[in-house]
Amino acid sequence: MKSTGRFKNQKKKMFGLFKKKSAKEKLQKEYAKLLKEAHTLSTSNRKLSDQKTFEAEEVMKQLEKLS
Repeated sequence: MKSTGRFKNQKKKMFGLFKKKSAKEKLQKEYAKLLKEAHTLSTSNRKLSDQKTFEAEEVMKQLEKLS
């Protein structure tokens, strides 16, 4: 009996829940979060937005060191 691709993908997703994220993946998520916060703050608090952007740049530097 041949299994369908749909069930294979579901199986991968199910076991992917328990997979630990690498340091690179964590930094990428943090970078995206900081940029999103900076964008949201850019309309209300420019100084705080600049701080978030600076933090995102620092995270990017860490990412570049890992690569």
